[in-house]
Order: sequence, then C-alpha cells, then structure tokens
Amino acid sequence: MGVGRLDDEDFPAVAMGQAAELLEVQPAFLRSLDAAGVLKPQRSSGGHRRYSRRQLVLAARMRALFDEGCTLDAAVRIVELQDDLDTARARITELEQEIARMTEQLDERTPTTD
Repeated sequence: MGVGRLDDEDFPAVAMGQAAELLEVQPAFLRSLDAAGVLKPQRSSGGHRRYSRRQLVLAARMRALFDEGCTLDAAVRIVELQDDLDTARARITELEQEIARMTEQLDERTPTTD
C-alpha cells in the first residue's frame, strides 16, 4: 500500500488546514459542509478531519455554486443533478457502443445479395 494510496481518489490524505488552503476557503466552510452532511471526512486517530481528492473536488464545486449565489440546498441539488446527468450520458455512450457492436455483428452474419 504505502504511497500508492495517494493515487486513490477516496484516500483521506489531506488535513483540514491543507484542504482549506487548496480550496482558498476558511476551515469554517469545510466544517459547514460536514455539519450539513455534504462532506463526510474521515477522522484521524486524533479526531482531525481528513479529506480525499474526491471530497476536495466536491467542495470546490460547492464553493463555485456558493460564489454564484446559490444556497446550500440549491448547490447540493445542482451537484446531484449534474452527477445524474453525467451518469446518464455515460450510460447512453455505453448503449450506443453496444448498438454499434451488435449492428456490426449482424451485418457480418447477413449474407449480401449481389
């Protein structure tokens, strides 16, 4: 394991102070996301919050929405809808690829009449 875990987007490698600095926010912003249940950072053995890269990306998205004037509830809903849309788009792409593969297989099996 060791250093390789740093490549894991879900590994809680970043302390709150570092996270706040990276995001250019006050630690209170991160605490508020935690209190609202938006982020659920893991805790170190000493009880300090530790954030993963995935959580930092989410916090950055939330901050951008706050900067645009969204409320917490609105920002949460927007992020959920954006994620749902991304999932749907990925599924559509998968289905289109499957249809293309099946069409190609069908074309290979269908005898041509010249």
